[in-house]
Amino acid sequence: MTSTPIGKIPAGIAVLPFYGTAAVFFLVLCVLMLLAADELTRHYFSPHVLAIVHTAALGWGTMVIFGAAYQLLPVICERDLFSIPMAVASYCLLTVGTLLMVWSFWGFRVRVSLIWGGALVVASTLLYGINACGTAFSSRQLGIHRLFMMVSALWLLITAVIGLLLAINLSHTFIPRPHVDVLKLHAHAGLAGWFLQLITGVSAKLVPMFLLGKSKKTWLLYAALLLQNMGLVLFLADGYFNPITGKMLWYAGIVGLGTLAWLGYLVDTYCHRLRKKVETLMRHTAVSFGYLIAGFILLPMAYHAADVRWATLYGTFLFLGWITGIILGKTFKTLPFIVWNIRYQQLHGKAHVPLPKQLYNERLTIYQFYLYLGAFSSLVIGMVTNETWVIRTALFLWLALAVIYLVNVVKVLFHKPVFHHGTIT
Repeated sequence: MTSTPIGKIPAGIAVLPFYGTAAVFFLVLCVLMLLAADELTRHYFSPHVLAIVHTAALGWGTMVIFGAAYQLLPVICERDLFSIPMAVASYCLLTVGTLLMVWSFWGFRVRVSLIWGGALVVASTLLYGINACGTAFSSRQLGIHRLFMMVSALWLLITAVIGLLLAINLSHTFIPRPHVDVLKLHAHAGLAGWFLQLITGVSAKLVPMFLLGKSKKTWLLYAALLLQNMGLVLFLADGYFNPITGKMLWYAGIVGLGTLAWLGYLVDTYCHRLRKKVETLMRHTAVSFGYLIAGFILLPMAYHAADVRWATLYGTFLFLGWITGIILGKTFKTLPFIVWNIRYQQLHGKAHVPLPKQLYNERLTIYQFYLYLGAFSSLVIGMVTNETWVIRTALFLWLALAVIYLVNVVKVLFHKPVFHHGTIT
């Protein structure tokens, strides 16, 4: 059994609440989508859709990533987490801020509550950024994985600040550009800056560990870092000072090249793996990468098509296909190990202890995988055909998926060691 170095494991309070809260938010996300099923193919700038998107981006995606990052930063940097109190504070601020924002968007309360929610989220991202950079800078050298984590933290802060300014702009107009245009910049700063670069850096570290593989083509990761940031900076700068036109697709192409460089690194790792059998949880990751590529392919259609369904479909592939797929797979590759370290690390080698994979229900992860495939596929079919009954059917599958995921997360979080005649089983 491998474990993180002694003294490098953050306290459970700095990590575990993020996972539990994210699982609840995922269930809330699926309920909200079901309640607004007939609105999912309409324009994305609507109260209910905005509430759904921010539930997915903040309560689901960012929440679980914060928890995973606070666990992985000490492992990657080989240093203690910079500040556990900051981690706890970022959790409280992110949770309350997200709740305020979702509640405000759902009822389109665009004054005090929305602004306060946005301000709390900005404060949370600032604390996360300080913690991430403080941990990374305390290390002797900045490897590519640490660079990705620091740069993505900066993009998260930029995204949150733009979002707060947009929230203020809804009630006190001061931004000279059209609100919807700046909203597009805000969304892509989060998608390509925060999610893409964080996932690139973390997966480049975790996938080789899980597959027992290694790639010597580290230059692909440096190319990914350069191209992803170059394309995003050009898109944001040009998009703010000039009208958003078809040339923005060229900037997306640069980001796409950076994404291909990262995926090329993972493919090379896969080809040089020692573990030949690919388990169900890793299939989640593989499928999610396919959805990411599909999202890039849909981008020109989302831009050129008059029907807003294609823009919504583009977001669906990224949030529910790519990001959700990765989280569903990686949760049970990281959370059980975190809980195992907290419960059993000091006893390992002194008594019989369970393996991390024995802390969750493996059968439920198999059901989870196939429900995920069915739920996503049927939702896409419903959105393309504009058949509300198909969309509703798909969303009931999503609801079942969220329940299964939540049950398994709770099982891991509340795992208790069982003693039998002085031996732990």
